[in-house]
Amino acid sequence: MNAAPALRCRGLTVRFGDVVVLDALDLEVARAETVALLGPSGSGKTSLLYAVAGLLEPDVGEIEIGGKPTRSGTRAIAPEHRSIGMVFQNYALWPHMNAVQTVGYPMRRRGISEADAAAIAHRLLAKLGIGDLADRLPDQLSGGQQQRVGLARAIAAEPALFLFDEPTAHLDAALRITLQQELMAQRNRVGASALYTTHDAAEALAVGDRVGVLRTGKITQIGRPAEIYSQPLDLWTARLTGAASLLRARAVKVESDRTVVDVLGTLLPVPPVDCAVGEAVDLLVRPDWAELGGPLEGVVERVRYEGPHTDYLVVTAAGSLLLRHSGGPRLAVGESTGFGILQAWGLPVER
Repeated sequence: MNAAPALRCRGLTVRFGDVVVLDALDLEVARAETVALLGPSGSGKTSLLYAVAGLLEPDVGEIEIGGKPTRSGTRAIAPEHRSIGMVFQNYALWPHMNAVQTVGYPMRRRGISEADAAAIAHRLLAKLGIGDLADRLPDQLSGGQQQRVGLARAIAAEPALFLFDEPTAHLDAALRITLQQELMAQRNRVGASALYTTHDAAEALAVGDRVGVLRTGKITQIGRPAEIYSQPLDLWTARLTGAASLLRARAVKVESDRTVVDVLGTLLPVPPVDCAVGEAVDLLVRPDWAELGGPLEGVVERVRYEGPHTDYLVVTAAGSLLLRHSGGPRLAVGESTGFGILQAWGLPVER
């Protein structure tokens, strides 16, 4: 018999007055899985985490953590009894505890001695780059330092389910990697799972075993990171997950395993598109899915050098294309250029 998922939400609805924040949302997080929820501000990310944590009462719906309901009769199970570790956007540190006491607190509650809890807390704080701040109170720490203390406290709790509310907003790239490594180590140790919310597409794709796209209180698409990036449901999702261009094409052959389109007079096979022969199709092209040199023609409108690569905005008769080429600039604004499309994802034209 399969074990219950780490988290299951069924028909979860949250309203603030007349505003529906979560709209009959369904979600499962498997054991030892990290699901990253990607969405803009106001999409319902924080409200979902607060409902799971027990800090917000849903209007409708059910929540199970590790197969156990979060309600017993008419009473909600208190947050401290839900086996969760939550990292808040606003840090939520205790003002009377210094950093090492804060991180050691969940271990002391599990019966670990004060000395051992302090030793582990010191190690966690050092890994997050604030080992020398162990004796400071929250009001003696910057916002980013407070956030790292909150992260260390959550890791120290060794919960079955982590809830991360945009936890790396004040961390640099190196510390983000450290956090991800600590999450992986925790999963390997205790089989922990995580629900991780962010508005940063690169972070969601890097952290999640699956990525869910949250829009106006609904999960509109969920899948493996590569699937969300390369096969977005629509243009809104495509642009949420990274830079994307649209080129107008026309379907010339529709088959079960592919659609052949005509773009700028060149035939290009793409994954199946819901369209009929002769209908217009929008080709989604990521910057790294195109290359300089090829049968298609355009004129360079913008050049942006970014060190490892240069981005060109190429204007064509089918639309503007953002194209990425490794190395420094090779073309100037106003030059004509040939280009080729290595990969594309077809979308029916939005009416």
